[in-house]
Amino acid sequence: MKLTGILSIAGYPGLFKMVSQMKTGLVVESLLDGKRMPAYSTQKILALEDISIYTEEDDVPLADVFAMFLKKTGGKAALNPKKASIYELSDFLTSVLPNYDKERVYNSDLKKLFQWFNLLAEKGLLEEEKEEKKPAKKAVAKKEPKEAKPKAKSDSKPAKGASKKVKK
Repeated sequence: MKLTGILSIAGYPGLFKMVSQMKTGLVVESLLDGKRMPAYSTQKILALEDISIYTEEDDVPLADVFAMFLKKTGGKAALNPKKASIYELSDFLTSVLPNYDKERVYNSDLKKLFQWFNLLAEKGLLEEEKEEKKPAKKAVAKKEPKEAKPKAKSDSKPAKGASKKVKK
């Protein structure tokens, strides 16, 4: 699962897709309403591919957590963080990722995690990567390299420093 180009911008709701770069920042498109806007380098911009969830052993990348969510929900949206309680959200995450660190993953992080997953699931951006089978290359017989033949000197070119004779 790839989350490349999907961004979260502090102070703005939802997620954004990077469209292009500018000298002073990025041009992004909102996944909520499709409007484009500039995101300046002074703003706090987070790429989802760089985010991970704390566990008791190692950190788990967000893409892997979303893949686990996707298997559990069957490609549909998970719990609604506005309607579900923190305990329900925590139980759902525990069922998918049992060893997540409950002390370092805050309630606000849980809500944001479910909001992001639901938004990406609605937009169909969480599809599992299908490995494309590349067609087998045809075997091409390699040609033997030709031996270098000495070049024959042609009489038409005068030697260096010689002048041409003009026939009348």
